[in-house]
Amino acid sequence: MKKLLLVFLVWQGCFLLHAQRLPDHVYMPGIRTVKLFQQNNQQSLPVIRLNSPDLLELHFDDLDGYAKNYFYTLQLCNADWTPADLSPFDYINGFQQNRLYQYRMSSISTTPYVHYQALLPERNCIPTRSGNYLLKVFLNGDTSQLAFTKRLMVMEDKMSVGARMLQPFDNALIQTHQKLQFFINTREMNVLNVQQQVKVVVLQNNRWDDAVTGIQPSFIRNNVLEYNGERDCVFAAGKEYRWADLQSFRFESDRVDHIDQRERPFAVYMKPDFQRQQLAYVFFTDRNGWDQISATESINPWWQSDYAQVKFTLAPANKQPLAGRRVYLLGECTGNQVSDTSLMQFDEANGVYTKTLLLKQGYYSYIYVTKSVKDPDERAATDLTEGNYWETENDYTILVYYRSLSGRHDELLGISTINSRTGRY
Repeated sequence: MKKLLLVFLVWQGCFLLHAQRLPDHVYMPGIRTVKLFQQNNQQSLPVIRLNSPDLLELHFDDLDGYAKNYFYTLQLCNADWTPADLSPFDYINGFQQNRLYQYRMSSISTTPYVHYQALLPERNCIPTRSGNYLLKVFLNGDTSQLAFTKRLMVMEDKMSVGARMLQPFDNALIQTHQKLQFFINTREMNVLNVQQQVKVVVLQNNRWDDAVTGIQPSFIRNNVLEYNGERDCVFAAGKEYRWADLQSFRFESDRVDHIDQRERPFAVYMKPDFQRQQLAYVFFTDRNGWDQISATESINPWWQSDYAQVKFTLAPANKQPLAGRRVYLLGECTGNQVSDTSLMQFDEANGVYTKTLLLKQGYYSYIYVTKSVKDPDERAATDLTEGNYWETENDYTILVYYRSLSGRHDELLGISTINSRTGRY
């Protein structure tokens, strides 16, 4: 009976770990400003090299305002973020669960919160295999009390990637879209079946909702795989991201209409945004959806910054809703996800779309996208809100996964990032 009970408990624990596995998802309402990035670089993908001294910074706030016992674990995933068929003992060197010991109460802020942070990986929990990992943070060592999840990637440099930006071959898309052409040098890897063993994921501005997957090489020359299909890796170019400078709640920046400091948290009203698809393209430096937690009036923004309810407004033409479309505010501030957290509501009395977000002091970049009401599988589009111009500056990241014929998970063996305007990696 004891053995049966032990088996049941282990199975139940594995089931809970697998059940709640939505990437980049916050489960507890009091959790805010979850960020995971390369050390000292807030505008970076959470990528480290296998067996290297690379570190990632984890930051998040708990607005309940009192200290709690948060733990974390790592779950190895495949290229499509489904759980890998491996035991944690096969990919973690050390403890499977670790407590977050570093936290600090907020100071000089009107909104009380507890700020937690950590440098990952810690010496007692080191990933031993390359690939996708899901960071899970939960309460009291109980995986059923999941607070949030974040993607992170461990890369082993065994394949090199070269890329360049082109205008699409299709004349209908040549002025509005961008096409990525790239090659992969498999080097010494024994790739016998490219279609089965190599998987490629291409991201635009860290957007997993719009990722290109399932593409196959157009040509194979010895150890080089060339990806140049006519309709492969063609992205709507969009436009430069809008911005909200919230580094100070006393100084009203250019995009802020007014701030009500009598409210708790403060209430910040952004100036109305308008549809830009009919406006000529103008280049300006943007953050491509990234956020920067910073403050002009404090020493350490992580625990001295304040929070505010920030109201965004999109004013459509003729004060009428976009027929058959839902409108979303997209950026790191909404997890780059087209979901209820980013869905805007139409205010019929004023003829505008609105969205209110609880945001920490910092600099935010965002765009508006639309999606069909009837087709939930349709990709979010910028053609009705921002417009698409092939000159737009975007960042593209190419992730190369490999699985040996006897392997049980997808290894991440190559990463490359290219800027559409500069062409530099």
